[in-house]
Parts: sequence; C-alpha cells; structure tokens
Amino acid sequence: MINWGIIGFGNMGKQYLNCLQKKSSIFNLTAIASQTKKVNKLSKDIKFFNDYDDLIQSDLVDVIYISTLNNTHKTLVEKASKNNKKILCEKPLGMNLNEVKELHDLLKDNQDNFIEAIAYRAHPQTEILLNLIKETEMGQIKKIESSFGFKVKKIRKDSRLFSKKLGGGSILDLGCYPVSFFNLFKKDKEMKVIRSKFNLCETYVDIDGEIDLKIDDNIHAVGRVSLKENLDNSCKIFLEKALITIKEPWLPSKKSFLEVETKSRYFKKIINSNKNVYDYQVELSSSFFSKGTNDLKNLVNINESLEIAKILEIWKTNI
Repeated sequence: MINWGIIGFGNMGKQYLNCLQKKSSIFNLTAIASQTKKVNKLSKDIKFFNDYDDLIQSDLVDVIYISTLNNTHKTLVEKASKNNKKILCEKPLGMNLNEVKELHDLLKDNQDNFIEAIAYRAHPQTEILLNLIKETEMGQIKKIESSFGFKVKKIRKDSRLFSKKLGGGSILDLGCYPVSFFNLFKKDKEMKVIRSKFNLCETYVDIDGEIDLKIDDNIHAVGRVSLKENLDNSCKIFLEKALITIKEPWLPSKKSFLEVETKSRYFKKIINSNKNVYDYQVELSSSFFSKGTNDLKNLVNINESLEIAKILEIWKTNI
C-alpha cells in the first residue's frame, strides 16, 4: 500500500481527492495540504495541513500529487524530492526550459520517483492506439494533426490562464498535450521545429498558437492550441494506407472510440472503460511507484518532461 498526499485544492486537487478516496489495494490517501481552502468532511484517517512544508515533511506520505499553480511547481518538486518523496506533478513542470532543466538535473538519477501528470497517457485508449498502428498493415505514418482549445468568454488579468506571473498562456497550459502526443511516435531523434507562431492577448500572454514539426525526419506534425476558440480537440494520424481519428484524445469518456478509414473500409475501434482518465493516472502511478521499476507504460518521466519543455520553449518564444 502506497500513501498519497495532495498539495493544492483547486479543481484538480478535488478531482484527485475523489480518485484517491476510492477503495484500493495499492493506494491510500493520508494527507491534504491547502493554504487557501479548508477541506470539509474528510475521513478521520486523512490529515489536513495548512502548510505545504508540513505535508512534504510528514512520515504519513510516500507520494505527493502537486496540483498548485504553474509558478509553484518547481519549488514544490525540489522540496518533495529533497524529502525523499515520490512525485506526481501537474503539467507544466516548470515555467520555462531552464526550470525544467534544473529539475531534470535533480531527478535524473532517481527517475523512478517522478511522473508528470499528463493524464490521457494513462488511459487504455492511448495503448490501444499504439497497438493498432503496430499490429495492422496501414503503412508508415506520414502526418499527425493535434489540437486542444476552448473559448474563454472573458479575459481576466488575475486569472491563472492569463497571468504571465502565474504561468498562463495557451502554449504553456495546453501545449504539452499535442507535443506529448507527437512524442508517442518519436523514436531516437529529437523533434525539429519547422515553424511556430502565436498571438498575444491584452495581458501579454499567448492566447493561441500553432506549431509545425518534423518527427524522425519523415513525419510532419501540426499542433494547435487556443484559449479563444473551441478547436476540434482531436488528433488525426495520416498513414500510407489509412486515416485514424481520435475524437477524444485528452479526456476520453467511458466509451470512447478510434475511427479508422482506409480505401476499402471504415470501422470504429471501441474502448470500454469503467474509470475516468484520472483514476487510471492514479492507478498506474501507484503501481509504478510501489514496484520501483522502469515500466512506465506511457506515463511521462523526467526525461520526456525535458523533451516537451524544449519544444514548448521554442514555440512560446519563437527562438
């Protein structure tokens, strides 16, 4: 049994509270820390801390889920690591590439102690997609299109999404989704950015962006993110002999599907699941941390976090 603590009690903290309170033979929630919100109706077995450091230093906790604002991630990961805790940290890991490089230097010799919480990677749909491409004769991948965007009705300067100080912007907040999706199909070579662009809003953070990349020198990849437009929020994989469309790549429902089109047929690969994407993230992370193996499945370790951060840095700075 591995004992979890949650730091931060915003939307994601509440989501993972629901996941971690479910009965399990491999994980258990023992502590929560929030500096701004009181958590009501907790089990008597769950300790509440007003101070993050108190939870980080507590012997009650083996693994810490960090769900605070983007600009706090680096400091909290450093403290948790120095207190020998295992870490599941919300994306983005850092505010910029330098922060992620520093965390990589800290964690690279203890890679079994860290996962970046890009939750869709834990869902069965991701593994089924990879196996479908591997096991069927659809040819090589030629192009990938991936998007994640939603319309925010009102831009508020104090909103975390639109505050530069808090790590806002569409690229830092959403860009890890298409980039991490492209990473699933990368082999040994680093992705090369061909072109990138973004538009700023009145708070001087990027409100949308687009990036073109080459994967292994032969796959063209296009990613789009937006905080001003409801995008398709889908992924399309163009192969030599087929087109695969993932309608719900980021938050698959309990009955999701992959659309496959070839010259001769069309079919849906149905994925039935009895858990949400965050339940899968908790289960796979707990299993990984308790076993102490290198079998990440498709979870994001510190090396991949660095790869993602490199692409995001180019994208949001137009280097």
